Amino acid sequence: MIAIGGAIGVGLFLGSAKAIQQAGPSLLVSYVVAGVAIFLIMRALGELLLYRPVAGSFATYADEFVGPWAGFATAWTYWLMWVVIAMAEITAAGIYVQYWVPDMPQWIPALIALVVLLGVNLTAVGLFGEFEFWFAIIKVVTIIGMILLGLAIIVFGISALGDSAGFSNLWSSDGFFPKGFKGPFLALQIVMFAFLGVELIGVTAGEAENPEKTIPSAINKVIWRILIFYVGALLVIMSLVAWNQLNPDDSPFVVVFSQVGIPAAAGIVNFVVLTAALSSCNSGIFSTGRMLYTLAGFGQAPAALRKVSRQKVPAAGMVVSFVAMLAGVLLNYFIPARAFAYITSIATVCGLFVWGMVMISHLNYRRTVNAGRLPEGAFKMPLTPAGNWFVLAFLALVLVLMAFNSDTRIALYVTPVWVLALLIGYFASRANHARLTPGASDTSPRKPKPPAASGPTVGPTASPA
Repeated sequence: MIAIGGAIGVGLFLGSAKAIQQAGPSLLVSYVVAGVAIFLIMRALGELLLYRPVAGSFATYADEFVGPWAGFATAWTYWLMWVVIAMAEITAAGIYVQYWVPDMPQWIPALIALVVLLGVNLTAVGLFGEFEFWFAIIKVVTIIGMILLGLAIIVFGISALGDSAGFSNLWSSDGFFPKGFKGPFLALQIVMFAFLGVELIGVTAGEAENPEKTIPSAINKVIWRILIFYVGALLVIMSLVAWNQLNPDDSPFVVVFSQVGIPAAAGIVNFVVLTAALSSCNSGIFSTGRMLYTLAGFGQAPAALRKVSRQKVPAAGMVVSFVAMLAGVLLNYFIPARAFAYITSIATVCGLFVWGMVMISHLNYRRTVNAGRLPEGAFKMPLTPAGNWFVLAFLALVLVLMAFNSDTRIALYVTPVWVLALLIGYFASRANHARLTPGASDTSPRKPKPPAASGPTVGPTASPA
């Protein structure tokens, strides 16, 4: 439940509003095509997980099948992705609060949410799993309820929308492709952002019981259910209200419920999407602190991040991640209108890299299997190696398309800076390893020191996208 609910968040509840304006009803095509790519990514990850079910799998497989630099870059980029996702969540929280308090500056709820959630994570870590489980249920139930209610309105006309609601809205307002065939392409950035988090099954695979059975089942179920929720929800929304009547700055879920004639429905839904944003930001703080803790254990981050508090939580890592997330508050202060687009585009680039590294790792793994150096597993990704190359080409296409939008282009300016930081960090960690290990050189294979068994484990358990 947490995996399903975790992959449903601000990308759908808020980001879809802008995507609808970019593509109209043809946005459904974007989700289906992107869903095919995500399905192949998850099947590739599933095959790697059954080969070796370990926590923090992305970096582990990249290290083994691509190289130590790839493992380092994947681990740190995944940390950055979650930091930026948390920024997106607090940005959404600021927008949602304005539904009740229109004059409140966007950055104030964002800052309050971040400070409160840091405090919760530092003091009440034992409640995290229970907290996230119930909020996952709330998100899933809300979407299912909206789909069922929407279908009832469309079929029986039992709302204030009357005859204006119907599947004909998908083509009656300038056609199914109102922005031309370029529309679905330009919407791919926010679509891919919405899928961030589906890979979380791989993060906790090392803790799975009977992985040969549970991992394939979990991967197949999560993919199909998420596709149904995303495509189904957007299909109903754009059938209830014509796409060109939805405000790109407001959650389409709230807009639709404000027009169906049910008292307080819009306010309730706005509260649900607000709690969903806070839930995902909470996951970001929880997980990034543990990521830094584990990176420090492997000598890939400063040793100070290995320290835990009296509550046995990686407080140092959480505080560092919190400070990084404050950049999201600054963006909401200086450029509130563009903050969400800027933040989600950076998170998307991080996700594209992580997913691409999964596909490259799987490609090299299959080559090793075909050469007879590793046994062949039962849960194989279909269409290998053509499927790998298709996904890599698709991810590259999304990256290129981001250059054609001024709001998403910012991520391409940030990328070289992050790459430079990774290079400096990687060679610094190698040099430090050589200094602390007698007889080691800067180019010697890395022998990581595993984290202590009694400390916190790495990896998020829920996602926003």
